[in-house]
Amino acid sequence: MSWPMIPPAPDTPACGPPLPVDDGWVVTRHADVLAVLTDPRCVVPAAPGGPYGSLAWLRGTVSRFSPPDRHPARRAIGVAALADLGPDELRAAAARSAAALLDTATGAGRARRVDVMALLARRVTLEALAARLGLADPATAVAAVTAVAAAYHPGAEPAVVSRADRAVAALLAMSPPAPPEVAANRIGLLVQAADATAGLIGAAVRHGLAAPAALGTADLLAEVLRLDPPVRATRRVATVARSLGGREIGPDAVLLLRFDAANRDPAVHPGPDVFRPGRPGAVLTFGAGPRGCPGERHALALAAGVVEVLRDRCHPATPAAPTGPAAPAGPAASTGPETPGAEPVSYDPHPTLRVPTSLEVMFR
Repeated sequence: MSWPMIPPAPDTPACGPPLPVDDGWVVTRHADVLAVLTDPRCVVPAAPGGPYGSLAWLRGTVSRFSPPDRHPARRAIGVAALADLGPDELRAAAARSAAALLDTATGAGRARRVDVMALLARRVTLEALAARLGLADPATAVAAVTAVAAAYHPGAEPAVVSRADRAVAALLAMSPPAPPEVAANRIGLLVQAADATAGLIGAAVRHGLAAPAALGTADLLAEVLRLDPPVRATRRVATVARSLGGREIGPDAVLLLRFDAANRDPAVHPGPDVFRPGRPGAVLTFGAGPRGCPGERHALALAAGVVEVLRDRCHPATPAAPTGPAAPAGPAASTGPETPGAEPVSYDPHPTLRVPTSLEVMFR
């Protein structure tokens, strides 16, 4: 019995030794990416900070962009906040919300198709998380968090940054009273969840909505995370000279760690382009080491709640090759973005994230 193929996104680099580029190195092999993630001599570029309540202040205060001496204490704030949130309850809440929104969309026969990204992907997950983090108006928080996420990484246009500044102020106003560092890291949890969880939901719908019902959603999400990760890359800076994958890396070199390539490393995942749930071997999409995502279980729970409802009530808007065991006598089918005849999917422009702009499904 064979499984279909999901080819990499067009600009995914090949898996191989570290590749020199103008400002550093591109790292693609699983072992090399893992080595950098777990090496304390390879650090996250720190954000400089700014006036209280601004985007720059948020970036300079959250654990995500903190220097090594500040990171552990700030990470502990986020971990403590997440400790009060049960993944099973988040999953159930996301499922209830997704079902209610679909009910509204289909009320009185108004719609037979729905855009998952516009209706569910960010709204459901952020409302559920914001409510449980104590924000006074979770529904209003969704737009504010989305605005901050759009400018969270360096390079945003000034107008986008200005919107994010206003959104940070709005999120602080609706947050429960807390010291600034605590408030910032609670907001940081929402911002980190916004696009990454939406991208995971989109990828799961794109590649797995037609999967056999017997395939558990957890296994589906795990394989989608490997093959089409919503977070495709992250950066580190080498603070000292070191050897990596047979290359000599100098101090201050920027290392672009490509999760999308490392997750397809044939040394760890034989037949890397084949959709094969239940694989052994680690997937690096959530990172690893002391900077690994503290909300992995919560993000997966929120995504699972939405995806389970969609699997039960919807099917792809345009028939595409199914993600499931293929007939042994036939060739493996492709469900990747370049599949001939599959409905085209566009993605938000971003250097490291992969989030569908729009993704329609049809009600059964």
